[in-house]
Amino acid sequence: MAQKPKVDPHVGRLGYLQALVSEFQETESQDAKEQVLANLANFAYDPSNYQYLRQLQVLDLFLDSLSEENETLVEFAIGGLCNLCADKANKEHILQAGGIPLIINCLSSPNEETVLSAVTTLMYLSPSGPGSHPELTALPVVQCMLRFSLSANTRLRNLAQIFLEDVCSPSQVAEAHRWGVHSALGIPLPKD
Repeated sequence: MAQKPKVDPHVGRLGYLQALVSEFQETESQDAKEQVLANLANFAYDPSNYQYLRQLQVLDLFLDSLSEENETLVEFAIGGLCNLCADKANKEHILQAGGIPLIINCLSSPNEETVLSAVTTLMYLSPSGPGSHPELTALPVVQCMLRFSLSANTRLRNLAQIFLEDVCSPSQVAEAHRWGVHSALGIPLPKD
């Protein structure tokens, strides 16, 4: 396990978060990276940290980590983004940085928590009203949500149903049904 960053207790919240970011960037240990990213994702839950996390470019660190082969890093990164994207400024940053395709890729993860966080993040990123980000409701995404809505996993099934009802138009859902639920073959259901 990684040790706690060596931080003067008087440096405050920003200094502590900076130490975490520095440790993530400098360490070669995968375990340490995982622990630090988990800590950053937990700090992303608190709105009083949003400004500091933007300042330290943690949103970009999370987005970059979505492309890692290490499933644990991806899980913590999407969890951090999920925690951050309820904030308007964070949401805009994620959208402007091209985060939607990276988040959509998380739907094919074998890790249940990664998939749940990805679905939730996509819901948070969706605009209320007519959307300017059509990739959120592209046919493969809607087909994927239809498949997830049939899952034996209650949490996944419920989230997918909410996505279909709140994010998609009835015509988008109908079109996905017409094309068939099974055409989203590249996106398997996560393992329970």
